[in-house]
Order: sequence, then C-alpha cells, then structure tokens
Amino acid sequence: MLYRKVIMAIADGLGDRPHPLLGNLTPLQYANTPHLDRVASQGITGMMDLIEPGVPVGTDMGHLILFGYEPHHYSGRGPIEAVGVGMEVQPGDVVLRCNFATVNEEGIVVDRRAGRIRERTAELAQALHGMILDGGVEVFFKEATEHRAVLILRGAGLSAKISDSDPLAPNDGCPYNEVQALDSSTEAKRTAAVVNEFLREAHRVLSVHPVNGEREKQGELPANFILTRGAGQSAYMEPISKTRGIKGCCIAGESTVLGVAQLAGYEALTDSSMTGNMDTNIELKAQWAIEQIHSNDMVYVHLKVPDLKGHDKDPFEKVQAIELFDRMVGMIMDKMPEDTYLALAADHSTPCEIGDHTGDPVPIAICGPSIRQDRVTKYSEIDCPEGGLGRLSGRNYVMTLHGLMGYIKKQGS
Repeated sequence: MLYRKVIMAIADGLGDRPHPLLGNLTPLQYANTPHLDRVASQGITGMMDLIEPGVPVGTDMGHLILFGYEPHHYSGRGPIEAVGVGMEVQPGDVVLRCNFATVNEEGIVVDRRAGRIRERTAELAQALHGMILDGGVEVFFKEATEHRAVLILRGAGLSAKISDSDPLAPNDGCPYNEVQALDSSTEAKRTAAVVNEFLREAHRVLSVHPVNGEREKQGELPANFILTRGAGQSAYMEPISKTRGIKGCCIAGESTVLGVAQLAGYEALTDSSMTGNMDTNIELKAQWAIEQIHSNDMVYVHLKVPDLKGHDKDPFEKVQAIELFDRMVGMIMDKMPEDTYLALAADHSTPCEIGDHTGDPVPIAICGPSIRQDRVTKYSEIDCPEGGLGRLSGRNYVMTLHGLMGYIKKQGS
C-alpha cells in the first residue's frame, strides 16, 4: 500500500449565503482568496453536508464528524469541552458547557457572551469553583476559550437529562430559561433544581465581583451570569487513531476542537497566542502544521473567527476573517511535503443574515499528489458544486481522505 498524509485546514462556520451588502455574493465569493482558489484549481472540489442536507450542527458535532465519528457517538458539548480544558470527569458527573453572560435586574439576557469577554475570566471562574450546592453537590468550574467555561457537578443521583438555560442565538433580549428535567426521573428533577440553584448563586457572586466592577467603570458589560447548555456525562469514544491506525495532531485555540481531538486519540496543540478572534497567530499555526506533518499521518489546523463574524451578522468582517484563513492556507501550501494532501473544510455554515448555524452545505477541496483534478478554479459555495467530489456527507469526505492516505481496507478478496 502507498501511504500518504493529509493536512486539513478548517475554517469554522465558513459557509454562508449571498448577502445584499456584498452585491449578493457570499462572503467567501467576495473575499480575495488566491490561496484557497489555488487549492481548488489544482485539485478536486465539491460540497459537504456534515450529516445530511438541511441539518444544522454545532461546532462540537461538526468536528466530531470531521475527525471521523458519526452522530451516535455524541456525548454532549459539556464533556467534550471539559476534555479540551483539561478537567477530570468522573463517572456520575454531569458536565455543562457555559457562557459568561450579562443579564439585567429582570433576568433578561442583555448579551449571551458578556461583550465577548476575553480577559480575567479565570478570576471569575475561581469565584465559582468549589461551591457546595443542595445535597452536597460539588461545583467544579473552569474558564475555557474567551467567554466560554465548563461546569462539572459532582454528587450522588445526578442526571444529564436536563434542558439548557441558554436561550441560544439570536435571542439576546429574552429571559434566560429556567432549567427543566427532560424526563420524569428523580435524578433529572434533582439535577435541574441544583443547576437553577447554581445559576442564582453564581449571579449573586458575579454581580459583586471586583472584575465586573472594573468592567462597568470602563463602560464594558459585566459578566454577571452563567448560561448553561449541552449537559452530558463522561465522554469516551474508541480513538480513531486506534481504529484506523492513524497518528495525528490538532492545532487550535478553541477548547471544543481540542477536546474532540483528544477523544479521537490525536495530540492537541495550542498556544496562548492562538485566540478565537482576528488576532490569532496564523503564522504559528501554519509553522506547526508543517512541522507536525513530518511526524504524523494527519494534521488538523483550525481557525475560529469566520464563525464569530457570522454570529455577529457582519459580512464585511467575515470577509476579513476568510482572507485571514486564506493567508494561513497559503503559508501551509508553500511548504507542503510532496507526499501530503491539503484538504479544505468547514464544520458548518453560519450565514450572516441568520447569525447562527444552518444546514447549508459547505465547500470542500483537496489538492496533492495524483489527485483527479477537476475544472473548478474558485473555492466558493457557488463554484464547488460543479467539482468532481460532488456532494458528500461529512463521513464520506473523511473516508475519501483516509482512502487517499491508504488507510481504508479493501472490501472482498
């Protein structure tokens, strides 16, 4: 068998729809992307539905699929995020993904991300960590990427069958949701009551925290509330590294992506300069991708900011985010080893007119040795449907890459 390697560059939330402020082009069409177009013109292109047409997915599910898993492997956002920030999850724990948020005196969510707080969240998290709730339930709380955090509840008789308190995008201006049990079990009802107790107590603590006092003096929104979602219990998946025999790593600044990578058995690499915004260090990401491919079979390199700009409903800033991705891809492409494919992907679409994830398919492209080059010369949602890969599911795209690498076993004799 001839074995080859893959670097997959992922632009989070890349896919979009034509926007009137961009002359009815998508942000990807509008952006200046010579390097992404070079991948398309030298390779094979297509479109990908992460699960199936019309089905939106979260960042967690999208990356689960891009790493080679299927929807039934999903254990909830909380446990994945906990792995990503290095928290220990014990059997019986309930784990929730959280946002630092801003609410007013009536409990209305003013901003689900507390003005996209990025500084001093560790101090806020430490004020909540160690809390003891009704029945002796212990709270473990840790900051994650920017406005995100992780809550672990530890105690007897807990259940992950509870609803979210987060009203979800684009629902700033709505009240937060009282957490409800999602089944009739005593455990679910108890856990919902415990989480609601935590939300009230966290609000009391954060409202008077010095960090928030200073934020308000500077005209910034206080991070005075915690929104919860994605409850789950301990996550375990058979590592792809083991089932396929692939050695890999992932370079990212986002804890969710790093968590999925670790569950897949891949090494997770990050740096404090790898933020989730426009100031992320694309030079270091590109440098590490080239360095790591020499000792790995597959390297994932991730850029978060296109998704943020889609959520912000700002098509011009999303164009800039895509051009940042283009520059990172160019740095990688210029130093690619001859035995390596470069694959482009996104975990979902985040159209600027919606401000949230949708089930629109995303463009994909692969260039590298002996690829069946098609006639597409532009990397966009409008051009790639004419490419040789056609329209694939996320699972089939990953299978295609693993096949090019030589890791898919022959069927039959």
